[in-house]
Amino acid sequence: MASIDVVIPNYNYGRYLEACVNSVLSQDMAKIRVLIVDNASTDDSADVARRLAAADSRVELLLRPENLGPHASFNAGIDWARADYFLLLFADDFLVPGALRRATAVMERDCGIAFCYGRDVAIRGDEPIPEVEPQPVSPPLRLMTGRAFIERFCRLGVFQIPGPSIVVRTSVQKRAGHYRTALPHSDDYELWLRLALYGTVAELDCVQAGIRSHDANRSTELWAHQTLHIRHTADAAESFFYHEGRWLDGAETLRRRARRGIAERAYWSAVSHALRGNGEAWKLLMLAFRMAPATAVLPPLGYLLHRADTLSRMRSLLARSQR
Repeated sequence: MASIDVVIPNYNYGRYLEACVNSVLSQDMAKIRVLIVDNASTDDSADVARRLAAADSRVELLLRPENLGPHASFNAGIDWARADYFLLLFADDFLVPGALRRATAVMERDCGIAFCYGRDVAIRGDEPIPEVEPQPVSPPLRLMTGRAFIERFCRLGVFQIPGPSIVVRTSVQKRAGHYRTALPHSDDYELWLRLALYGTVAELDCVQAGIRSHDANRSTELWAHQTLHIRHTADAAESFFYHEGRWLDGAETLRRRARRGIAERAYWSAVSHALRGNGEAWKLLMLAFRMAPATAVLPPLGYLLHRADTLSRMRSLLARSQR
């Protein structure tokens, strides 16, 4: 029977922690371990964590006396993991019922899969975890070679993957290594690229996790300032192709394609911001021109053909512009 280790980094998310942990412990798998890594929270997180550990022997604690930053928590979890599979789940997010069994079942059938992920459901603020309709036991899935996964990122300059749904084969996680501290906001992007070097990637057509959005989110500032987010994405790509990615066949071509894909994303993000009357549009456009000067002359229409969400995004923008 497959086993899984789930690491839950936490800082001042005591109000969400119990629901997150319970969403893991209630999964229909026999071999689950949970490690709560608290980064010297100033709220009641440590008390909540101790209560959860006292109530269930599957819960282990690493309560830091000082805040060492998120990377220390992520990497401590990687070092701790010893099960067949590994998941990093932030304390403000949650798993939907059956998520771990669905993910591990797919990966048990194909030992070449490095990691898999599914879709997510969104909740806002302090809303309770919603009822999610039962998901298929054996959901449809799409397999991509690791190379295809990397190439897709290079074309789009974005992943559009819910991080809390990513279940990794632990042996692959150990080979890929730690999160890089030099990447404060795009460390996950860079690590996903590294993971793809070690096998196939499976995309499950079902809801696997929930993501909570609130003002204290690690990524809130980035999504509020799209230029900054795109710059950090470019940093992740450069780091990957400077380190492990440099050994890929055609690595330099892929690196240039990633730079162009990120620039084209910035271009269309600028158009989107302009249609909404957002002043950041000019910054995004200048970023696109710097990264790919050709976009100043010829709009990158081909980029839109590669994004599955192009039509829905265009409809949304047109609806806004007509208000």
